[in-house]
Amino acid sequence: MKDLIIGGKKFKSRFFLGTGKFASSELLRAAIDVSGTELVTTALTRVHEGDAENDDILKVIDRSKVEVMLNTSGARNADEAVRIAKLGKAAGFNWIKIEVHPDARYLLPDPVETLAAVRECARMGMVVLPYINADPVLARHCEEAGAAAVMPLGAPIGSNRGIRTRDMVEIIVEQSHVPVVVDAGIGLPSHAAEAIELGADAVLVNTAVAAADDPVAMAGAFARAVEAAEIAVKAGPPMSRTTASATSPMDIFK
Repeated sequence: MKDLIIGGKKFKSRFFLGTGKFASSELLRAAIDVSGTELVTTALTRVHEGDAENDDILKVIDRSKVEVMLNTSGARNADEAVRIAKLGKAAGFNWIKIEVHPDARYLLPDPVETLAAVRECARMGMVVLPYINADPVLARHCEEAGAAAVMPLGAPIGSNRGIRTRDMVEIIVEQSHVPVVVDAGIGLPSHAAEAIELGADAVLVNTAVAAADDPVAMAGAFARAVEAAEIAVKAGPPMSRTTASATSPMDIFK
């Protein structure tokens, strides 16, 4: 696999971690350490730059090793997403994950408003990663609008259903000129490995780790699964076939 570079930053780990739903800051710290992740995402409301007493998120993240990407979760349109991004940028955060989902039941991203927010945040000079439906056309538009990477969903946020958008993710990977990060719906380490095997450059996982009985162990499991899949892709797996192929000679009795 090619080196993973997003926004001019090179990443060794292809496993990114969301910070919501953890039962404690200490569990989050341990999960980050065990996973080896170099990128975490969090809502602006959970960071208070300069407020050391109340800033649990930043206290447990070593920003010299881990990039903090704010997200616009809760935004219902582009204006709200851009407003959050501007507040984050003013506070010193230049990485932004665009999330615009007005539907509270399925949390599916609004493609029109998402694209508008990508354009404006890219114009502001931010490193923009939009959370989108697995739509190859939209992915291309986001790339053209200045997205540093695109983040198609595998399934609805927090559903743990795995990659239900496999065919569309493959097309996005084929056509994209920026990294592809599969985000949302990944519930098991095998799902994350599947994303990498499909050609995705990275995965972002939150609920499957944070809501596990043992989040730290689960973070480690995801990290190893992603690494194993990356090694397998580099090793060059044989093509799949529709017919059998004998592993031993079939003509020994002739």
